[in-house]
Amino acid sequence: MNVPLNIDWQQILLHLLNFVLLFAILYFLLYAPVKKFMEKRCEYYKNIDEDAKDKLHQAEELKNEYAEKLRLADNEIEEKMQAASKSISEKNAQGLALAKQEADKIIADAHEKAEQTRKKMIESAQEEITTMAVKAAEKIVANTRTSDAFDSFLSSAQRSEADE
Repeated sequence: MNVPLNIDWQQILLHLLNFVLLFAILYFLLYAPVKKFMEKRCEYYKNIDEDAKDKLHQAEELKNEYAEKLRLADNEIEEKMQAASKSISEKNAQGLALAKQEADKIIADAHEKAEQTRKKMIESAQEEITTMAVKAAEKIVANTRTSDAFDSFLSSAQRSEADE
């Protein structure tokens, strides 16, 4: 059996068998493990990416939650500051009212003491004037005679009648 072009079918079939065996061996030894490794690697990175997205989403939720808490805390601080300011203003007003009352009392006491001192000074001055008048009268009486004093009295009385 001589085939034209020197084609030996047995050689072709053996080469084809060798090629199929080589292909099967390479598929099971190289391609399948590499493909499985690559699929695992893709799955691993997909899982990491999903975990990262989940964590990012949780972080954003947590950030929003904390931002809301901060806003509420700021509002509460503002309310407490306003209440404290109002309380301080009220206490200042009360303190000013008490100070004004005390000042008014001090002024009233000072006026009362000044009035008492004025009355005492007037009484003292009147006593001194009376004492001085008595002493002057005693000196005049002692230095002048009674008839001269009576004449002087009468002349002054006549002058005062004429003046009227």
